[in-house]
Amino acid sequence: MSLLNELMFKKSRQIDLPKIITKPEKQKILLIKTWLYSLCLSLFIIGCSSNNPNSNTVEKYSRKDLPKEYTEPKADGLFYSKSSSSNSQSGKYDVTGRLHSQIEQISRAAQGRVGVAITLLETGESVALKANEQFPMQSVYKLPIGMAVMHQVDQGMLKLGQKVQVTRNDFVTARQHSPIRDNHPQGVELNVLDLLRFMVSESDGTACDVLLRLIGGPQFVTKYLHELGINGIVVANTEKELGQNELVQYRNSATPESVIVLLSALHAGRGLRESSRALLLQLMTQTPTGPRRIKGLLPVGTVVAHKTGSSRTVNGVTAATNDVGLVTLPNGRHIAVAVFVSDSKADDSTREKVIAMVARAAWDYWSRQRHK
Repeated sequence: MSLLNELMFKKSRQIDLPKIITKPEKQKILLIKTWLYSLCLSLFIIGCSSNNPNSNTVEKYSRKDLPKEYTEPKADGLFYSKSSSSNSQSGKYDVTGRLHSQIEQISRAAQGRVGVAITLLETGESVALKANEQFPMQSVYKLPIGMAVMHQVDQGMLKLGQKVQVTRNDFVTARQHSPIRDNHPQGVELNVLDLLRFMVSESDGTACDVLLRLIGGPQFVTKYLHELGINGIVVANTEKELGQNELVQYRNSATPESVIVLLSALHAGRGLRESSRALLLQLMTQTPTGPRRIKGLLPVGTVVAHKTGSSRTVNGVTAATNDVGLVTLPNGRHIAVAVFVSDSKADDSTREKVIAMVARAAWDYWSRQRHK
């Protein structure tokens, strides 16, 4: 306050205050001092805020990849909490509005409906966008089917070395993806482990249908999911049925939030033995599918165990471009990521870039955090 006192002293001399200052004048001087002090403090705080090095993190990749109108962060201050969602299954939704705004902004480029749920598994801190809405899964549904298969292996109901005959009647439609059908047009005998690898890593529709039949159909998968406490994932049809009618894919749907619960269970080994968990994560990590989705903008060498899902484009609209998985951060922690792009008018590259940018935004946000 010495500087302020000096200023006030000079000021008092300029206005020729009398030597004996009256009480009202003392009060007036005190008010002026207080006002000047508040002004200086406000200027100091504003100066510190403008120099915050983290204030423009969205521009690292969104400015060059999104249309100009999407490149300014809204910073709307939105906060999401578990109490804000009566259907929440996956824990606390409590993250800064900046990350939510950033994801919402990125999603606009899809020209469709985008659902996102991302959770830092070690703390439960999460961010969500339309996380309680249902989205068509397409091949993402092979993940819960794969977990149900390994559950039966754990129970002794199936053996990984068990031989299974795959016939031409098992083949999915010609427009669906199936290396088994393409490489063995007359059929082939494979074991359960081979079928699992084809289904999870290669996203083979024929392998999926054969395994689904072995475990007792969609009903068993539903039962297994309910035992895990998951109600927002619907496995209702075979891959062949999905390929025969475009509308069937909407029956086989999931909420992003429910997929996070599934990924959390896989990460923790809930409902699976450790050997089964490790096998599934290995197959999900080795998959060649979706290199430009969750993995697309992450640093080379980032460990990503994921499962993609894709539909055809009909009349300029793509029903499903999806990727879900577990990402290992540089600090050793893990984020579960579920991104669904539905009914999109954007091209393939844009849809995949939206997924990649959402994953990168979350990776940047939680990679900067230190263990608490």
